[in-house]
Amino acid sequence: MAEDIILETAGLTKSFKGFTAVNDVSLRVRRGSIHALIGPNGAGKTTVFNLLTKFLPPSAGRITYDGTDITAAKPADIARMGLVRSFQISAVFPHLTVLENVRVALQRKLGTSFHFWRPESGLGALDGRARELLEWVGIERFAAYQAGELPYGRKRVLEIATTLALEPTMLLLDEPMAGMGHEDVGRIAELIRRVAAERTVLMVEHNLNVVADLSDTITVLQRGEILAEGPYAEVSRNPKVVEAYMGMAHG
Repeated sequence: MAEDIILETAGLTKSFKGFTAVNDVSLRVRRGSIHALIGPNGAGKTTVFNLLTKFLPPSAGRITYDGTDITAAKPADIARMGLVRSFQISAVFPHLTVLENVRVALQRKLGTSFHFWRPESGLGALDGRARELLEWVGIERFAAYQAGELPYGRKRVLEIATTLALEPTMLLLDEPMAGMGHEDVGRIAELIRRVAAERTVLMVEHNLNVVADLSDTITVLQRGEILAEGPYAEVSRNPKVVEAYMGMAHG
């Protein structure tokens, strides 16, 4: 049976004034999998992500999502198609409560994001769903806190909750574990595992260890090109990967 590929790139390339940040990257992400895009600093991970989420136009190549060519699509178009990048809609309202942040994301899903003048009673209808989402991600008890008061790890959990409010089919996570302590890394990893039970997840990550138990497939980038790809057991033993990381993979 042919693999069910939800996101595919062919020859994806991005040059900036003579510098090629991403060179001929062909990526295939299986539906329902957790796929990690990793590599040392400067490997081109973020540029690939910005190309996939349409924040940057490619210099060459093609991107297909769920059978549709999205190479020329706009960020809002692909979000409506269910391809959503977390942290592009992050907890950007530090003075709103945790509950209100999720409610704003739910409004966006309804297409009423700027109806701040709507009567409070109308918005209250979204509270039940917002509380469900907060409970699902495990931060319901922080509902009344201002988002800006949350500890860093919980803030990232809130960001995932606001992303889930958009009901994505595929979630792109941009370094979800960056800057976290060991306990928070474990919590976010478990949450990503739960999120992926019903969705496809593509995550950019710097640290090979973080994605070891989490990812079905790991693509390693170096200097804008794919260096290696496969399950962790295979990739982590690849001499080219070990060399690229210069021991970081075990740090």
